[in-house]
Formats: sequence, structure tokens, C-alpha cells
Amino acid sequence: MKKFGSSAIDRRAFLRGVATVGFAAATSTAFAQQSDIGEILAAPRRGNWDDQFDARSSNKGKVASFQPIASPDTASFIESAINTYSQIVSNGGWPRVDATVKLQLGVIDPSVAAMRKRLMIAGDLSESAGLSNSFDTYVDAAVKRFQARHGLPADGVMGEFSLAAMNVPADVRLGQLQTNLERVRTLASTDQGSRYVMVNIPAAQIEAVEGGRVVQRHTAIVGKIDRQTPILDSKIHEVILNPYWTAPKSIIQKDIIPLMRKDPTYLSRNKIRLFDEQTREEIAPESVDWTTEDAVKLMFRQDPGKINAMSSTKINFPNPYAVYMHDTPQQGVFNKLMRFESSGCVRIQNVRDLNVWLLRDTPGWDRQTMEATIKTGVNTPINVNNPVPLHFVYVTAWSTGDGVVHLRDDIYERDGQAALSIGTNT
Repeated sequence: MKKFGSSAIDRRAFLRGVATVGFAAATSTAFAQQSDIGEILAAPRRGNWDDQFDARSSNKGKVASFQPIASPDTASFIESAINTYSQIVSNGGWPRVDATVKLQLGVIDPSVAAMRKRLMIAGDLSESAGLSNSFDTYVDAAVKRFQARHGLPADGVMGEFSLAAMNVPADVRLGQLQTNLERVRTLASTDQGSRYVMVNIPAAQIEAVEGGRVVQRHTAIVGKIDRQTPILDSKIHEVILNPYWTAPKSIIQKDIIPLMRKDPTYLSRNKIRLFDEQTREEIAPESVDWTTEDAVKLMFRQDPGKINAMSSTKINFPNPYAVYMHDTPQQGVFNKLMRFESSGCVRIQNVRDLNVWLLRDTPGWDRQTMEATIKTGVNTPINVNNPVPLHFVYVTAWSTGDGVVHLRDDIYERDGQAALSIGTNT
């Protein structure tokens, strides 16, 4: 029988493995599997039929919140969480959950008792639920709450990643909260503007904030470990509908040239044209020597359309990293557990909702007009009236109050704790 949770889970190796497999697959598939477009890996979610039945797991607050990360209240809530976690650590922390079977609703196993204790200490399960070996509906609801707080699919099944998150020691989580308190204090003390967009890189999530309240929250895809999304502050000044996509030099060198060596029709099939960067004259792909790296000197531009790497939208903002935010033709990628797959740019789920919010003060661009323009397929740049402040931040731990502590993996290893990096939990 396979033993679950008996060894460290190498999530960093998992990420690199996915990248390798995706790259190999790209040699025989459309441009939609390119490194900055993404692959589809649907993750079905279990229903929540039992959540309101007999299984109220905790008296603590709801995980979902309209509280922005960059808020003085968030900093205060983190301070309270630090006090709570300090007490947990002084009391000996929480037990490790070593499972020999997959833990899910209906399972009876001694490891469930340890998991019940673990969930109680963190506030996900009420102590009134008792300590038994039964994975009942109370435990199911508590596990879903735990998963939601850790940015994991809230399906109630203790898979590898959920178990790894559960087995991070309490003192490590305490240190994570202390590290991120300083980050959030800095954000909260800075005037972000009355309306702003914040991309939290480790959470792969976007907040559109107005009047001190999150009015939209979007799932995102951010940079790979070796192509990191940068921390930055800027202002969104342009939304382009039906954008052209110009491939960055890194993607030309690392991805497109190797693909062209294996499939000379790759560019034409994916409506990518070559241009001389100086004269802007179009160049035939067959005239290029693909056995060399000379093609890096050329401009690779993809025409607007459904297979365009940015699909309906590109969102521009001044920055020295040549990154931007955009739509994607592969919406299934937002269902993936690990959403660190881009070359540094940020892909946005339901980007058209964000477009409408960004263009609210720009005359003539309501939802109906935007949708009609996208249908035309015509490249349409739109200057944003009252450019909207934008912040790319790195926060792996925060609290929204009432005992709700959000924790994420330290994907880029900036927290200084090895156990928080992808896959080193022991």
C-alpha cells in the first residue's frame, strides 16, 4: 500500500517536471502550449453539499473576505495571528499527520485523530467535534476550510500538497507571519490610491480595490521559478483589445527557435510573422537559418485572434522589465493547482470584468462596446483616463481577522525558511 506523507514532497521538482513535459509537448502542438500561453489541466472540484448540513467545522470567521492585503487592518490582524501562533508554539505546536491511506470523507484511520487535533489547534475544527478516527462531515468541512486558507482546491481530500501544507511546523508558520508583517506594514503605510490593482505573486491572485474594499478578485498565472514576475509599482495607462503579441527575446531563444528546428510550419500555423526590427520589413521564415541563434535579432509578432497568446486583452503599464498583464486563450490553466507558469507576465482570469472596471472613467467604453470591439478582431488600443495604480507584491502570509490566517508557499524563496519553499516540508 502506498504511504502518503512519509517523505518530503518535492513540489519544486513537480513544477520543473511540468515545465519540461509542457515544453516537449509544444513541439507537436499549437502555439497555445507555448511557455507564455499555458497548458490545460482541469481540476474537478467536489460539491459542497455537506457544508451547511451538520458540519459546521469552526466558530471562526469565513475564509472569503473583502479585506485588501494592503490595509492597516490586515497588519493588525497579522499581529493578532502572531500572538495566537506564539501561544501555539509555546504549547508545543501541533501534531504531524502521517497518513497511510488517502484521507477523505468516510475514511476511518488512526491518522484522522491526529488530523483532528491539528485542525483544532489551528482553529479550523471546533473542539466539540471530538477526537476520533472517523473522517466525518465535520472533518470534511474543516479540511475544506484549511485548504481554502492555504490557496488549495477546497475539495476535502488530503492529497500530497494539502498534507505537505498541514505538516509545516507551527514555529515555521509563526516565522512566516512575522516576516510578512513587515511587508504588509510597508504596503499599508503607503498611499496606494483610492482605486488600485494589486497582484500578490505567491498567491497568484489579483485584487481590484476601491474605497478600501476589494471589489474584484481574479485568479492569476504568474512567473515560473526561473522566469520570475518582478515586484513593481506602476500605473495602468492602456488597455489593448485584440492585441498583437510580440515575443520576448527569452521566449524566442528558449522556445520558438527550438520549435522551428523541429517544425518549420510552426510560425505560419500560429499566425506569427517575422519583421526586421530596424526596417520593419516582413521576412519569410524560410529565409532564416534556424540552426543558429540569428533569429533572436528579429521581431516575432502574432496577429490578433483566438489563438493569440494574449487572446482578447493586453494591459500595459510603464516598467523596466517588459512585463504586462493579459488574457489567455487557455482558460483551463486557471484551474491548475500550481499557477506559476508564465515567463514573468501575469495572465488574468475573467479579464474582461477588470477591463470594464479599469475603463470606467474612459468615455465610450462600456461592457457592450468592449464586447462588440473584441468580436471584430481589430487591434484597438485604449488610453485609460485617470491611470490606475498597480502594485506587484510578494506576501505569503496574512490575516483577515477572526482567526482566519492565509498562508502560501514561498515560491521564489524570499521568506528565508526552507520548509516554506516548494517541496521541502518535512
